[in-house]
Amino acid sequence: MSGRIVVTEFITLDGVIQDPGGSGEYERGGWSFEYNRGDEGDKFKLDELMASDAQLLGRITYEGFAEAWPTMNDEQGFADRMNSMPKYVVSTTIKDPSWENTAVISDNVPEEVAKLKDQYEGDILIAGSAKLIKTLLENDLVDEWRLMVFPEILGEGKRLFPDGGIDRRKLKLTDERALGPDGIRLLRYERAA
Repeated sequence: MSGRIVVTEFITLDGVIQDPGGSGEYERGGWSFEYNRGDEGDKFKLDELMASDAQLLGRITYEGFAEAWPTMNDEQGFADRMNSMPKYVVSTTIKDPSWENTAVISDNVPEEVAKLKDQYEGDILIAGSAKLIKTLLENDLVDEWRLMVFPEILGEGKRLFPDGGIDRRKLKLTDERALGPDGIRLLRYERAA
């Protein structure tokens, strides 16, 4: 059995995934903190991380995570898992990553990601990382989409599906539900047969 590449995103109604946590790199960042995803949403994110084998990240997302997570603590163990699990960053500029358990993929990205799928049996999560996701989608390497859709239109920003370069794909809805009191929807899709 091989691992599965799972894209997990906070996304606005107009498809923006840029800076949901508010790192300061985007003037409209921090939008996800304006909503309550409820206990069910928090449990989903914790269970998702705990059940995964590794993370795969683009450079910008990696740098934001590597700056924030090593100093965090929580009772549920989310921060411990983020810090201890294997991480792979796709970058041509990072040579010596500082975040523990991180390896760099600097070239042959589709081939290296295919090798990761053979190396792990469980999920390999990708958050953020729009450019990396586009590359993986172009090479038919994404197995599942987990989208927390926030009831917000930002009007600009990096989108999960930019125009051009991607062939048509049919997906199968595997889960759909409300999270919290503020209108967030969880949508899960897998490849259609």
